[in-house]
Amino acid sequence: MAQSDELTIGSKKSKLGTFWNKIKNQKALILMALPFVIWLFVFKYIPLFGWVMAFQDYNPAQSIFQQDWVGLKHFKVLFDEPLFYQAIKNTLGMGALGLIFGTVSAIGFSLLINEVRLLKFKRFTQTVSYLPHFVSWVIVANIVITMLSQDGVVNNLLMSLNIIDRPISFMAKPDLFWGIVTVADVWKETGWNAIIYLAAMAGIDPQLYEAAKVDGASRWRQMWHITIPSIRPVIIVLLILNIGNLINIGFEKQMLLGNNIVAEKALVLDLYALNYGIGMFRYSFGTAIGIFKSVISIILIVIFNNLAKRTGDGGIY
Repeated sequence: MAQSDELTIGSKKSKLGTFWNKIKNQKALILMALPFVIWLFVFKYIPLFGWVMAFQDYNPAQSIFQQDWVGLKHFKVLFDEPLFYQAIKNTLGMGALGLIFGTVSAIGFSLLINEVRLLKFKRFTQTVSYLPHFVSWVIVANIVITMLSQDGVVNNLLMSLNIIDRPISFMAKPDLFWGIVTVADVWKETGWNAIIYLAAMAGIDPQLYEAAKVDGASRWRQMWHITIPSIRPVIIVLLILNIGNLINIGFEKQMLLGNNIVAEKALVLDLYALNYGIGMFRYSFGTAIGIFKSVISIILIVIFNNLAKRTGDGGIY
């Protein structure tokens, strides 16, 4: 019995020693990650304490411990409001369009860039494609509105090609609003989103391409049968992460590109929380919307991560 206890203690000490050896060997990486972990804890986890406001009639004049607790009152109000369901529809609609066209455009652009053999032209194109990501949505919205105005570039081009007889008021057509937002978002983010795909392509074994050339495969065949399958795990992981953000599309694009005519199509959950929550001093109501978004995001990630695992494509956990 004593010998068994000694073996158990020795095993624990051995595991502890192995753990500290790993810490010592990876201390440089741990120190590099430490600032981000601290930032994540301070700005992402500590604020979660504010979720208690969703279960209170929050009054800024009182401390959070002096508030009146109301249970699920604000969630019941939320689910009874018709505008809430319109906001969900718009959020999921624009989120899905952005996810589909954003992913396809980023993969397609990265494939084309990867096939460019002139290094100077390739670097120049990559640099130019990144620039819109760093442009404020205020500027992008002004550019889009100006180009789509009745005397803008788009209308002038369509009229010069005799496609239309009179200018179209693009920004005054609710049915076109989702498409306008999607196109603007794709133009702004395609180059930036392609970076990870290009990095994944850089890690593909060149011998695979050489073997394909020997077999007579064209460059299109090489892309289809070598490049895309090789970066498939990266595509799946990014899709899962982006699906988790499907409902967190922000409100900047909708607020800046929207107007009173298309207001119904421009209302998303974040804008709904801003206008009908914080804007009307309904802090508890706005917090309830935030909790709803977080729960839906977690559910989406879990569902699609499990689907990816079942199809053998891996997952994020």
